[in-house]
Amino acid sequence: MLRLALFVIAVAAATVGLAWVAEKPGTLSIEWLGYHIETSVLAAGLAFGAALLVAIFLWSLCRYLVTRPAVMSEMVRRRRERRGIDALSHGLVAVGSGDKGEAHKFAAQARKLLPQEPLTALLGAQAAQLEGDRTSARQIFEQMADTPETEMLGLRGLFLEARRENENEAARQFAERAMQRKPNLAWAVNALFELQCKVSDWAGALRTLDVAQKQNQIDKAVATRRRAVLLTAQAIDAEENDLNRARQLALEAHKLAPDLVPAAEIAGRVMASQGDSTRAARVIAKTWEVNPHPDLAIAYAHTRPGDGPRDRLKRVKFLGQWSPDPLEGAIAVATAAVEARAWEEAREALEPYLNDRPPARVCTLMARIEGGETGDQGRVREWLSRAVRAPRDPAWSADGFVSDTWAPLSPITGRLDAFEWKAPVELIANGDDELVIEDLDRVAEEVINPEHVADDVAEISEGDAVEADIFVPPHAPDDPGPGGTVAEAEAERDRKYPAPTD
Repeated sequence: MLRLALFVIAVAAATVGLAWVAEKPGTLSIEWLGYHIETSVLAAGLAFGAALLVAIFLWSLCRYLVTRPAVMSEMVRRRRERRGIDALSHGLVAVGSGDKGEAHKFAAQARKLLPQEPLTALLGAQAAQLEGDRTSARQIFEQMADTPETEMLGLRGLFLEARRENENEAARQFAERAMQRKPNLAWAVNALFELQCKVSDWAGALRTLDVAQKQNQIDKAVATRRRAVLLTAQAIDAEENDLNRARQLALEAHKLAPDLVPAAEIAGRVMASQGDSTRAARVIAKTWEVNPHPDLAIAYAHTRPGDGPRDRLKRVKFLGQWSPDPLEGAIAVATAAVEARAWEEAREALEPYLNDRPPARVCTLMARIEGGETGDQGRVREWLSRAVRAPRDPAWSADGFVSDTWAPLSPITGRLDAFEWKAPVELIANGDDELVIEDLDRVAEEVINPEHVADDVAEISEGDAVEADIFVPPHAPDDPGPGGTVAEAEAERDRKYPAPTD
């Protein structure tokens, strides 16, 4: 609307001007280079306007002729780019739908039309992967990794190719290079952390965890828990050669995660072996109050090396008072009482849990009590039979794998902190009850006469009775029980709870 108004005003002004000039006639005389020109002012103005229009037309024509090749080139380039983008779009769709032929065709078109476009290289690599040509895909990713604009994309492609071929070391190097170039890449940090854990590179995993925390890629609580698990893994490795370092690492892990049983157990065991019994008991008791575990009860009982079974029983009874799980506390007290041959105290501890279906550990302990106190083979056999059919006791489980000891990684998936203390899934009985009963008869006799108990308990544990996950607790050197000989018990105690050193 404004432009129309301005145009009308301009036309009106020109009309008024021409009328004004026409009403005032005059002559214009020009002499130049021997020529004499005389005309009216109006004619001279019209001639000047016509000459100006001709000059503008000639200038536009020259400019058009000069710039036309560049315009044509730009038009061709735009058309080529448009066709290349269409090829990229159709190629990515073909890759997503798994159409090998279309993906290869459009990848070739895109490479011809847009050779410098990063997506062209990506489409070519994906088309090669779809066709199973790993060599070509790797070459394309290597070229992309050598170009600054596509370095991260190339490194990720190389990492994925290495993982597909189970080349974990190469995958770790690609992930580490990507993290060094760009620490905020979550895939690089997470992949490097996972690979470092799988090869037990605990120190490297801790450094990667620090990077993840600085980049806010992990929650604080999760990072704290992972750090505690990694420190515990380091403590396990250091315990054989450097007790002081193992103690320091375990205490640090215990401080970060007071409910982490292995950290407290290692710290308590090492400090007890070094003569620091008071602090060892304090560390173990702190974890016991949060997460009671049989290993903690054993470690607490042996915080003072050299004590007899009665002294250990008193200590465990004190610990059991602070258990948030009454059953776990009762089992710990009963186990210590059996080792001390305090049969009445062992019975009293287990009495509340003997009705209905007591767990396998309770049944096994009752078999030991009957065998040690009364020597009644029938009662021993009855309790062992109930142990076979009892609900499974808690055990260290990770991804369906059950282990006697805790480990920082799952042996199935390699996941960190996968082991949990819980009851495994109930197994279906195999129906061979006669064989189990015959084995139980032999074990019942040997609970009363424990001279040859080790061999047959191992036999039944390797056979059908293993499905019930019977828990045979460790024993005092003076009371091997049905789990081993005196020499084996002494060797196990000396290994885990050595005497204090200077």
